Amino acid sequence: MISSEMLGYAVSRETSERLTLYLALLEKWNPRINLVARSTIKDAVQRHFIDSAQLSALDKAQSGPWVDLGSGGGFPGLVVAILKTELAPDRRVTLIESDTRKATFLRTVIRQTDLTTRVLSERIEKASPQNAVTVSARALAPLTKLLDFAARHLSPQGSALLMKGENWGKEVEDARAQWQFSCTPHTSKTNPNAVVLEIGDLVHV
Repeated sequence: MISSEMLGYAVSRETSERLTLYLALLEKWNPRINLVARSTIKDAVQRHFIDSAQLSALDKAQSGPWVDLGSGGGFPGLVVAILKTELAPDRRVTLIESDTRKATFLRTVIRQTDLTTRVLSERIEKASPQNAVTVSARALAPLTKLLDFAARHLSPQGSALLMKGENWGKEVEDARAQWQFSCTPHTSKTNPNAVVLEIGDLVHV
């Protein structure tokens, strides 16, 4: 069972059961679809679930659309969706994933965990603008490209929570050549060299 103690904050038994069912489905499907690197599957709770859960903790909004870009195996967006079902039920989570096999996996988890989350199986740059309060992404693209995606789907007052590795400082510097934005780095709870970039006030130069 993925418990409150593992996540670092209190969740209900129902939420723990949903996360645990998600993990079981990930382990079942991963050999066929390669949803996450096979080397990480044995440590999936720490590497994927706890890593994703920190975005829910950073989120300040209690309502409005949340859009996860390039969701892949569901990290971080599907973990956020499960947590928000209990912690902020007025938040509506949409996952955008163009790979139809991965989208099928996401819909299977959503159905079996009884979520109201949507999956858009199309390219991020082709999907209709979502006017999201929050946009998230993990291991998807360099920051400059991510900001292109985020700008398409964010509301004017929205913010992005983007998970980045140890070269995040250089990516921020490069992105400022094309974008103006506020940026607050939050040290990752699972990797001291990684961050979650909280980005707002996004304007193309």
